[in-house]
Amino acid sequence: MSLAAEAFVSQMAEDQILLSDCASSLAVQTYLRMCGLPVQVVCRANAEYMSPSGKIPFIHVGNQVVSELSPIVQFTKAKGHSLSDSLDDVQRAEMKAYMELVNNMLLTAELYIQWCDDATAAEISRPRYASPYSWPLGSVLAYQKQWEVRRKMNAIGWGVKTLGQVYEDVSQCCQALSQRLGTQPYFFNKQPTELDALVFGHLFTILTTRLTSTELAERIKGYSNLLSFCRRIEQTYFEEKSS
Repeated sequence: MSLAAEAFVSQMAEDQILLSDCASSLAVQTYLRMCGLPVQVVCRANAEYMSPSGKIPFIHVGNQVVSELSPIVQFTKAKGHSLSDSLDDVQRAEMKAYMELVNNMLLTAELYIQWCDDATAAEISRPRYASPYSWPLGSVLAYQKQWEVRRKMNAIGWGVKTLGQVYEDVSQCCQALSQRLGTQPYFFNKQPTELDALVFGHLFTILTTRLTSTELAERIKGYSNLLSFCRRIEQTYFEEKSS
């Protein structure tokens, strides 16, 4: 069954979208490209409010709207497009465990740095988040978003962490990913899965996004196989597709 997909991204310009949203969007774009499906990225300032889950990205296919990577994977699988059908049950369970690791560590670290690090919040996150709206609405919405994220961080035990501890968590996550990848082209040998799309989305975005400190990217740069992995996916699914 053919499937055309449009991914609506909360992005009016490069200086508006935040690190975590950009990473999640790139993961979905990469997954769809790996499936050989057409994808059009459409920038919307209010995409967060258009999404059925309140999170981006989401795809709009016909009259159906599906948000976030895991539900999108299930949706495309129901339409006959899957990257992980060749995995056995043990491999599939392992893949899901690593995807949880990425979401629990990398995504949470991105949110922490965006909204709990005072310098990043003041210089980058609040101005970007507020940019589509007139003053004072933009400022109110940005502080409201910061309060929501900090409340979530407190609820999961990250509110008491220092920035150094968060960077160390990222290093441990990268070490686990690096060990699992080894010398393979993808995490499960020669064919990509949704895990590869998710990891690439986060690592590539961290490596290419300007923050108040380069420390987050430096933690990734310590793992040469992860850097090669990012270059390989960029060349295979983005540079060649656009040429």
